[in-house]
Amino acid sequence: MASLRQIIGYSMVIIIIACAGIIIIYLAAVFAGRRSSVHTLDKSPVGNLGENQLLSCYLSVAKLPPPSQMSVSWTKSGVSGVVYQLTNGAVDLEKQNEQFKGRTTLSIVDLKTGNASLLLTAVRNQDQGEYTCTVSSRAGAGAVTVTLRTGAPSFTSSENSLSAVAERWFPEPSVSWSGLNGTVNGTTSLTNNSAGVYHVETSLAPINRNETYILRIQNDLKISVSRATVTDSGVTHETYLYNTNKASSQLLSSTQLTLRITILFIGLATFPYE
Repeated sequence: MASLRQIIGYSMVIIIIACAGIIIIYLAAVFAGRRSSVHTLDKSPVGNLGENQLLSCYLSVAKLPPPSQMSVSWTKSGVSGVVYQLTNGAVDLEKQNEQFKGRTTLSIVDLKTGNASLLLTAVRNQDQGEYTCTVSSRAGAGAVTVTLRTGAPSFTSSENSLSAVAERWFPEPSVSWSGLNGTVNGTTSLTNNSAGVYHVETSLAPINRNETYILRIQNDLKISVSRATVTDSGVTHETYLYNTNKASSQLLSSTQLTLRITILFIGLATFPYE
């Protein structure tokens, strides 16, 4: 028969094990409540140059804290500083990167509902990239990544050809290439999704190395004019976007377009790519 000392010893062991179990369950519940509760409605948005783009980010917890108890940080991969930052509900832009000054907004009112989405105004080609939204609070914390692309064409070269891909064009666009000596013939493929939004693939061959080519993509709403030069190290390119308004005028006239393309070439001659 067990002695009183043994009974007490066994009882203590059971109590210790029970307490340890309770602590483990409690910690698991705490960390489960604080694990990533942040998500986005669109992980790969496509923005149009010159237009505004929303990068979505939401904190989802059972009970949202007030904005004064929430901190939000938006950063961009490869860029120093922050894109936008709120510290305990207060705007904190001391470390904001120059690229985003005056171009980012986050609504404190919307933050009350867990909406930490960032509005990026006047999208530029260099805005493309990977953004991270980090939200922290006592009720929950986490981070989510959003990759922004733009409607500007992306260029590649292979052997003796130059190719470009452009996303999210609506309505159906027309595509044309030109060089220093005038219009050149390219091969273009247009595909559209169920919403009628077009994906553009176009290529030009043969091409001359170190010669600049102009790609124009145009519809009733906007005109994209890109200049691209194939060099031994790859493709250098720059895109200009013009919004059009058929209600007040027709699409950019050929005279106007020729003038702007001429300006592009003058700029190229004056400030050539290295």
